[in-house]
Amino acid sequence: MPAVKPPYAKGARLSYRPAHVSSSASAAGNASDGTGEKNVTVVVSVDACKPAEIEAEVEAAAQTKASMPALRLFVLAVFAGAFIALGGSFFTVVMSDASLGFALQRVIGGLVFCLGLVLVLLCGAELFTGNSLMICALASRKIDVKGLLRNWGLVWIGNFVGALLVVALIFLANMQALGADGVVGNTMVSIAAGKVNLPWTTILARGVLCNVLVCLAVWIGFGARTAVDKVAGIILPISAFVVMGFEHCVANMFFLPMGILARAVGYGGEVAGAEALDGLGVLYNLSAATIGNLIGGVLLVGLGYWLAFGKKTQPAQEE
Repeated sequence: MPAVKPPYAKGARLSYRPAHVSSSASAAGNASDGTGEKNVTVVVSVDACKPAEIEAEVEAAAQTKASMPALRLFVLAVFAGAFIALGGSFFTVVMSDASLGFALQRVIGGLVFCLGLVLVLLCGAELFTGNSLMICALASRKIDVKGLLRNWGLVWIGNFVGALLVVALIFLANMQALGADGVVGNTMVSIAAGKVNLPWTTILARGVLCNVLVCLAVWIGFGARTAVDKVAGIILPISAFVVMGFEHCVANMFFLPMGILARAVGYGGEVAGAEALDGLGVLYNLSAATIGNLIGGVLLVGLGYWLAFGKKTQPAQEE
């Protein structure tokens, strides 16, 4: 294997400077110090990317996503569905402890649900809701409609498959029996029943609000420099949508089948509206949540930021 040539001379002395130091200072830093050794200045930026830079990164990522081989895309989508389902199962256990009180219970539940998106962003996976931001590349004519819809379709299906795999594993692990008198199983039914008994337009509106927050979390992830930045940046947007009860179609791909299975083995017998937990109930919820998620991610976040920073007819403002 050929040796990799370093970008500086052998024996050079490395120094660092903040990214805001002027180019003249950089030139001075690169001069010889009189000992025959050349000082090489390496610019290390710890600042988050500017919004216009993030928009450019979103477009570049969308081009990769639109041309990704189908098998790889599907596998990564399965991973994302499974990751979100794991966050959902974590959330379910927390929501089973009524002693926490309403507000505190939901805040802690929102924080632990962040596990799902942390795994998606750091481990690498394809999440349908976050891929709404691909609309930026379509608006800039860097991808076509066929590539966009191919990605969304395969990823939506893959997310569902991944969520169902986790549902099956959790059911086989008998997680529904956790807690006194099967309280976790009852919570599974209660969460699912609450989602299928909402008016369709309410689910739609909650889906819009949900993906505004999810896409903002993904946007922050694109602007982050380190893994710590990404985790810290997504916590508030993701926990906020969970605390406020918004509807995330991929999360519901876990919550709804899990509630159906838990009810089938005897949990949640006293949960109001549990009789609506069936295939039609799943379709009812997911249709509204999916459309709402697209409206929030595509129209409000994706196209909004494209108009502000991606459209080339006017110079982007980078405050």
